[in-house]
Amino acid sequence: MRILGIELPSNKSLEISLTHIFGIGRPMAKKILEATNIENKKTFECTEEEGAILTSYIEKHIKCEGELRAEIHMNIKSLCDIRCYRGIRHKKNLPTRGQRTRTNCRTRKGPRKTVANKKKAEK
Repeated sequence: MRILGIELPSNKSLEISLTHIFGIGRPMAKKILEATNIENKKTFECTEEEGAILTSYIEKHIKCEGELRAEIHMNIKSLCDIRCYRGIRHKKNLPTRGQRTRTNCRTRKGPRKTVANKKKAEK
């Protein structure tokens, strides 16, 4: 089954399969299934009509995939443009939510850059 250009895994339940769409988590997937009155079954057991119902509901009511990614990118760009603290941290590629940077945050900073010690002068 394809929804919004995303191929959903067929061997998982519909609730879990919907989480493969960017912007839809488990709670949102449950709400979608309740709102559309579709029971939670394996994805390959769904009919074309159910797929169409899901697609139309998600397009009308939920911001996800490209639209959501664009909004997140624009929010970060506006933070950088107004030069607030979070925007500066984004520009410098450092953690933005108060984590320590002395010893951790290697995923954000990248691999270590070793700084060599100066040799001591002999007497």
